[in-house]
Amino acid sequence: MMRLAGHELRCIRAGREVFAGLDFEVRSGEAVAVVGPNGAGKTSLLRLIAGLIAPSGGQMTLAGGDSELSVAEQAHYLGHRDAMKPALTVVENLGFWADFLGGVATEPAASLEAVGLGHAAHLPAGVLSAGQRRRLSIARLLTVKRPIWLLDEPTSALDAGSQKVFAGLMTAHLAVGGLIMAATHTPLGIAARELRIGGVA
Repeated sequence: MMRLAGHELRCIRAGREVFAGLDFEVRSGEAVAVVGPNGAGKTSLLRLIAGLIAPSGGQMTLAGGDSELSVAEQAHYLGHRDAMKPALTVVENLGFWADFLGGVATEPAASLEAVGLGHAAHLPAGVLSAGQRRRLSIARLLTVKRPIWLLDEPTSALDAGSQKVFAGLMTAHLAVGGLIMAATHTPLGIAARELRIGGVA
């Protein structure tokens, strides 16, 4: 059983206190929806957990994970922007991420089929629509297995059918002991406990 927790976390960005005294806990098989107004610090919290920014106070702990790896090395961060190289094909992008991230990798073709992009495997990523780019980013979550998914507005640009597919993928991730923290303004399509962050609307 994995348990990711934060205690009295404080975040300062560009000299402004984004949040302070923030506590959270999420366990294996559980999804937490981080909600709050714009500017409240939802993205900052996910980036902090992912190791992309340093906390200004408090502490974060992970129990039940790989003691040889940091939290960031056991997490996927799916941000606002879809991280891909436009000149590479769809499958080459997944291959790049598999090599870069390391760890246990799934065959990229299987990941693309799971998100409905099998037909686009050999197209340059630069020609994809916004929704297809989002699905390619989701395929990255499947290609390299990591137990912690940190998702920032993950359903943006997805149509109703793709949202349903993604909900199924999130459910499958939780079923094998994964955990999810997602910053969102819209329902995820799965059962999720809310973590509300206050802030400037």
